[in-house]
Amino acid sequence: MSLLTGCNEGNKLSLSERSIIYCSEGSPETFNPQLSTSGTTSDATAKQLYNSLIVYKGKNNILAPSLAKSWHVTRDGKKITFYLRQDVSFHQTSYFTPTRLLNADDVLFSFNRILDKEHAFHHVSGNQYPFFQSVKFSELVDKIEKINDFTVRFILKRNDSSFLANLATDFAVILSEEYGQILQDKNSGHEIDIFPIGTGPFKLKDYRVGSLIRFYRHEAYWQEKAKIEQLVYDISPRETSRLTKLLAKECDVSSYPIAHAKIAERSDLKLESITSLNVGYFGFNTQKEPFNNKIVRQAISLAINKQALIETVYQGQAAWAKSILPKTSWAYDKNTPELGYDPVRAKSLLEVAGYPQGFTMDIWAMPVQRPYNPNAVTMAKLIQADLKKIGVTVKIVSYEWSTFLRRLSQGEHQSFLLGWTADHPDPDNFFTPILSCSASKLGNNRTFWCNKEYDQLLENALKTTNMNKRKSYYAKAMAIINEEMPLLAIAHSKRFQARGIDVEGDILSNFGGISFYNAAKKAINNEVKNVVQPEIADKASN
Repeated sequence: MSLLTGCNEGNKLSLSERSIIYCSEGSPETFNPQLSTSGTTSDATAKQLYNSLIVYKGKNNILAPSLAKSWHVTRDGKKITFYLRQDVSFHQTSYFTPTRLLNADDVLFSFNRILDKEHAFHHVSGNQYPFFQSVKFSELVDKIEKINDFTVRFILKRNDSSFLANLATDFAVILSEEYGQILQDKNSGHEIDIFPIGTGPFKLKDYRVGSLIRFYRHEAYWQEKAKIEQLVYDISPRETSRLTKLLAKECDVSSYPIAHAKIAERSDLKLESITSLNVGYFGFNTQKEPFNNKIVRQAISLAINKQALIETVYQGQAAWAKSILPKTSWAYDKNTPELGYDPVRAKSLLEVAGYPQGFTMDIWAMPVQRPYNPNAVTMAKLIQADLKKIGVTVKIVSYEWSTFLRRLSQGEHQSFLLGWTADHPDPDNFFTPILSCSASKLGNNRTFWCNKEYDQLLENALKTTNMNKRKSYYAKAMAIINEEMPLLAIAHSKRFQARGIDVEGDILSNFGGISFYNAAKKAINNEVKNVVQPEIADKASN
């Protein structure tokens, strides 16, 4: 990085007002959120580069138009017709110049890539669409029809009460069919996920792995243009490094800040938080000994002092998780049975399971901060101390973030600390993506637990629009989780962010990734600030 200097003080101030530097905790796994459920990836891609057909808006999280200006659902819930806007431009970059506006072909291309195994792009970039596979998207959608250039109809095999909610997630982005065709003709199909083209408020200019991402404003954006011209992600995995840069004014906004009291003392900074729809949990690989025995899973869970974890790791800024579903969800059941904290009973259950002398195990701890777990390594050490009291020896394992996720998906672990931030407010988004049988095969279920009774309850809940019936099904599902204990829900936490007082606009959301679309800079007392800017590359590079 180099310090950018202008011809005069006015130029520097002007550039500062037009740019925001965000200190991010990690590198995205891909530039296509269809391919990953990592929050780091969503934060860097979904709402910056892309749009979906519909979105959630407002404090009441009402479904609202986006690329689709309206939609219609038939009475039986099996046909959903979307009417597209006719003025949406794709990004023009150094590697692609669009010749047409968004139309129905782009919607078909984006979703048929996921649905159709014979689609030219289905097997590009690894053939994994974890969110859509976990919700059994291909088993639900019979086909997608192009009615005309700006009308698309989804035909479902059955009614599904979460279908529209899933189309409003960060994963349901619309790609450019024209760009895909050009790449296919060049035998460079994989570039669609490396050099992204979307319709979002920003476009990719430069990417240097582990260092920075630079976005430019999409000047032909179909809504009001973004207020800033440049957005730079300064990738800084170490929390102390992000804090140092924030204090030194080398970044305007910082993810997952530490030293909250120190930030609060500064008159030029502000600390903000939002109550996220999330859960941090301790999971077991139920396909590996000894955690293929639910009695062992129960014993380990009983030995963990959750209150100490909340006070130490979350600094008290989190709610006790009685189940994976937060209390703020309409489907939460206060009567869900819970194991609690009981080391004496834990020791007794280990004897019943055949481990009177305990055993040795590993805990895989995330290397990055996430809203649901601000410090997984510290949490692992606390759990290590708890389990030592019942004779269980713990080895703590950690890897670089993308390696950590990849090796988890391959089942190399015995236990792990992870979590989930909801993509939309429908309760199914907690149950299906992280614990269903389909997710154990292809998605986010790193416990590899598969329970047919649990899956049937989820299916029943999706087949009805009766809220009371759905709540009853989800209550039974929560009871099964807390009995089978594939994971121990620990906390529902707030997500924190620090920013300079000259940064305005909402960035955080209580579900899904962050968005800088509404962010802006203002001059304060005409103070001139130096702005750290990376050099510009002519073409994005991986």
